[in-house]
Amino acid sequence: MTTTTQRILDLAASAPASHDEDLVLLLHEANELYQEGFESLRHTVAARFAGLSPEGLVAAATAAGMPCDTSQDRDELLLLLALADWEMTPAAMAYSEMAEDAARRGVCLIPEE
Repeated sequence: MTTTTQRILDLAASAPASHDEDLVLLLHEANELYQEGFESLRHTVAARFAGLSPEGLVAAATAAGMPCDTSQDRDELLLLLALADWEMTPAAMAYSEMAEDAARRGVCLIPEE
């Protein structure tokens, strides 16, 4: 069975040779996998920081390079911590590069108005 990361890497490797609708399909699948991977990591991060005070979460998020403050609720702070971790994964980096390359070629998942 292929992992989320491996599948995103495979899709990213296929993207340069894909065009138009094929590229949109690759982006769509990669986006779904990206969201799944992030959600899984978010749960892991929430468990890892379960006992930390709000002030501790602010300190951890700030240390991770995520701007935040004590007015944010626990869920927002955990989301920032998860995002800081997720953005450094091979899956997230591959997806970001894939989406940026597609955008340079005029292909995007968000339709123009």
